[in-house]
Amino acid sequence: MSDRSSPALEFRAVSFSYGSDSLIDDLDFAVGAGEFLGLVGPNGSGKTTIVKLASRVLRSRSGRVLVGGEDIGRLRPRDLACRIAVVPQESGVSFPYRVAEIVLMGRAPYHGLLAFDGEEDLAVAREVMALTDTERLADRYFFELSGGEKQMVVIARALAQEPEILLLDEPTAFLDIRHQIEIYELIRRLNREQGITVVSVMHDLNLAGLYCERLLLLKQGRVVRTGRPGDVLTPATVRDVFEADVHIETHPATGKVTVLPLSRMR
Repeated sequence: MSDRSSPALEFRAVSFSYGSDSLIDDLDFAVGAGEFLGLVGPNGSGKTTIVKLASRVLRSRSGRVLVGGEDIGRLRPRDLACRIAVVPQESGVSFPYRVAEIVLMGRAPYHGLLAFDGEEDLAVAREVMALTDTERLADRYFFELSGGEKQMVVIARALAQEPEILLLDEPTAFLDIRHQIEIYELIRRLNREQGITVVSVMHDLNLAGLYCERLLLLKQGRVVRTGRPGDVLTPATVRDVFEADVHIETHPATGKVTVLPLSRMR
């Protein structure tokens, strides 16, 4: 059972800028171990930058990012990769690898550059491929797959790292509704059954309201509000942050919220 009192990920007074353009400004927040946090906000609000800072793809201008209480700047890349895995919007795989090879890439942090995959690596790969229903694709070339199949393979590769924290950057951005549901159902199951901490960038407020335990609503690199989806996604807040008029419906049994856009046409 995860210790919810101990933050898995913390941003302490973190600022980041591209040249003279400040994108993240004095950002403070924490993600509890085993939590499912959604990062929501308009384009340019800093959501993807947070994922890149947490995975050390980018370095902050000031402040600290901590994983399990340790400054990520002091961790070796291999050690950080054993604790945090990232699922991007798109795979970026161009070489003709087979699916099983892609998944086994997730085991790289556990052995040297020239080492061969051992029995444990193969066992982990088989386990995560079964979990993501990608075993049937093992011998197929990655480029032959559909968008939904590719994203499941990328998730399997991330899970092969056996991470404590899973960072997702709009993992269903280009997928149809069926694959969106399949992926978020899987992520929620991993979160609940295995205690993996999940931080997901999300544009779809309805998916965020359905699957996330807590939301962090951002605007221009600052936290506007954080809390349960029903407390964060209100007509007034959405109007202020997204400059859009919406109607919010709350399910009487589950408390889940649905965001309905209001047309400006008369």
